[in-house]
Amino acid sequence: MTRNLDIAGRTAAVLCAVAALTGLTAAPSERPGRFVYVANLHSDTVSVVDTRSGTVVDGVPVGDGPDSAALGPDGSRLYVTDSAADTVSVVDTRTRTVVETVGVGHEPSRVTVSPDNKSVYVANVGAGTVSVISTRTLAVTDTIAVGDAPLGLAVTPDGRTLYVADAGSDSVSVIRTDTGTVTGAVPVGGGPTALALTPDGRHLYVSNLTSDDVSVVDTRTRTETGRIPVGDQPAGIGVLPDGRRVYVADIGSDEVSVISTRSRTVTDTIAVGDGPNGLAVDPDGRSVHVSNFESDTLSVIDTATARIRATVPVGDGPTGVAAQPAPR
Repeated sequence: MTRNLDIAGRTAAVLCAVAALTGLTAAPSERPGRFVYVANLHSDTVSVVDTRSGTVVDGVPVGDGPDSAALGPDGSRLYVTDSAADTVSVVDTRTRTVVETVGVGHEPSRVTVSPDNKSVYVANVGAGTVSVISTRTLAVTDTIAVGDAPLGLAVTPDGRTLYVADAGSDSVSVIRTDTGTVTGAVPVGGGPTALALTPDGRHLYVSNLTSDDVSVVDTRTRTETGRIPVGDQPAGIGVLPDGRRVYVADIGSDEVSVISTRSRTVTDTIAVGDGPNGLAVDPDGRSVHVSNFESDTLSVIDTATARIRATVPVGDGPTGVAAQPAPR
């Protein structure tokens, strides 16, 4: 996320840690497997991990303080927030080079891409805004004021609604994407940090860093319908493609909580590395990738067995993670 974040004086150091990686460099060659991209806050790079070999196969230099990453729907571009440079680096995943750098708001902390691949949304934690970037022109087309210290982002499957976790306001802003207007705000737990939607868009799961729980929001009624206690300081969050389970990276507990969406309870906890924060679910649902900020590793969880499939040494302070589908 960012280097200097203070949410009403609460756990500022932890929130700054939810924000980082040094990567090995190799010439792009054959691409036989699936790739996971990890933003490296302290090394100003993105590591490219081949999930088949469990190794870092490349390191892409980006802007200063990269802390989150998102792939476009077709996987051809990777968007990386450079939190200390107030920019977004656009990476061509085929050549593994930065093809454009886009200026956005102060301290960009999170990024996501619309399902139709036309817009990139960037949460600027230091500015209290969301920047909208056109994927065609790679220029900012709109700036939307939201709540205090915006972090997590999620777009509905139909692309019509954008949700923003306002960590300093303890709420989630609701944005109508066609007009760029905020149509409401949903109160949730303390320090909402990351968001994940179910595949049908009916429910939004919100990790609340300072209240140690996950809010469940009904997107039709725009109300919080429950809270699920999890581990200490939950951050990254993701939902399986079948919608049955939610995975939550608990920074302070060094574990991942597994939530059943049916019972709304934690059914398992999985020990990972130190300071887990970023989390990405594979599009096929077979793996969950977790960046461990303090141990400089990426944990790969097998969702069928709830066991660690691999632990990949990466760089210094890994944070944001983006998973690419396997080629077909």
